[in-house]
Amino acid sequence: MTTASQPSLGLRGFGALESLDARTRSALLDRTTSIDPAVRDATAVILADVRARGDVALRDMARRFDGVELDDLEVPRDQWKAALDDLDPALRQAMERAVANIATVHQAFVPSAVEVSPEPGIVVGRRPDPLERVGVYAPGGRAAYPSSVLMGAVPARVAGVREVVVASPPGSDGLPAPVVLAAAELAGADRVFALGGAGAVGALAYGTRSVPRVDRIVGPGNAFVAEAKLQVSGVVSIDSPAGPSELLVIADAGSSVDTVAREMLAQAEHDPRACVVAVVPSELFARQLRDTLQRTLPAQQRRQIIESSLAGQGAILWADTLDDAVAWANTYAPEHLLLCVTDADSLLARLRNAGTIFVGETSSVSFGDYMTGANHVLPTGGLARAYSGLSTVDFFRWTTYQRVDRSAAARLAGDVDVFARAERLFGHADAARAWVEDR
Repeated sequence: MTTASQPSLGLRGFGALESLDARTRSALLDRTTSIDPAVRDATAVILADVRARGDVALRDMARRFDGVELDDLEVPRDQWKAALDDLDPALRQAMERAVANIATVHQAFVPSAVEVSPEPGIVVGRRPDPLERVGVYAPGGRAAYPSSVLMGAVPARVAGVREVVVASPPGSDGLPAPVVLAAAELAGADRVFALGGAGAVGALAYGTRSVPRVDRIVGPGNAFVAEAKLQVSGVVSIDSPAGPSELLVIADAGSSVDTVAREMLAQAEHDPRACVVAVVPSELFARQLRDTLQRTLPAQQRRQIIESSLAGQGAILWADTLDDAVAWANTYAPEHLLLCVTDADSLLARLRNAGTIFVGETSSVSFGDYMTGANHVLPTGGLARAYSGLSTVDFFRWTTYQRVDRSAAARLAGDVDVFARAERLFGHADAARAWVEDR
């Protein structure tokens, strides 16, 4: 019986995967990062204002959106150090461990230069060059996210980026949250600015008198931050279009219902628009899972957020076979994919579209969010079909070079001459023919 303290659990979808109606299927799959026109238009106005008025606009926005007067947009380095000195020792130890693991993992991802010779006398090479300056956005609002600072700044440092700039919204004291400042110090950031929302993105993209223009902006944020990143992507590189957190769990008959429920609750508490779906082996398992969520929900500290998430984008589906679950996962393309199955490694190679895959029941998504060293800045909205999670690779650009010796130039000239004339580029043909031997 449902009581006032235990409301009926709402879900967007509950049923057999094979008989999912078209409307529910579409609602679960269509998780695009496109924003409603009001947010899009408001973001465009903010970006135009930052571009036109720079620091003045940023101070006005801090006053309007954050309720603070900012004399200086940049946070002095001694404030970071003080925040780190005042940090709870247990939290500092955890953050230092995370920094070490992120650095170790991302060092292994650093790309190498390559050269190839398709013919004698021809060399084509590709060399990774670190970006000059990157901006790392760390959200504020409902909570402070020092982990976002670590996930952006540490890989950038490992990649050899010359300058790492952090932006995070100011609190009532005019400063980002102390844990964010402490994280910036631990991660080796170079500068921190008390800036939030679309205005921060605009400042990093266009540059102002106080804020340097960056080459790439990374890090999660709210709807306005996500929209701003999309709108400035023509003038600055971004990590990927981002939206609310997502989790897809695949379970089999040997899975723990309690474990699946915990993982769903953990991701649903991120945001009222978080997307949380479980594909389970039977209707009986599905009902047990729904009952477990129902029973444990009242004790959750972020209960209202979880309820909104589950009702809006949550689903419990049952599949006839693991093959069907794998096919659904590759179509759904989740940010996080957790394999709560007996032989998780057997599925790993068959799963192509996910931001990151957690292999096995003990591989909690929470471990990846904070401590394994993998990056938690990941594609959402089904964009894992084409985008990858943030890594050191994202902090390089590639320089391609090519070398052709005299003998190879003579051999290439004839075919290039024919090719160029076919495209009516006669100057190209003349430039090639100049190297024909005995001309």
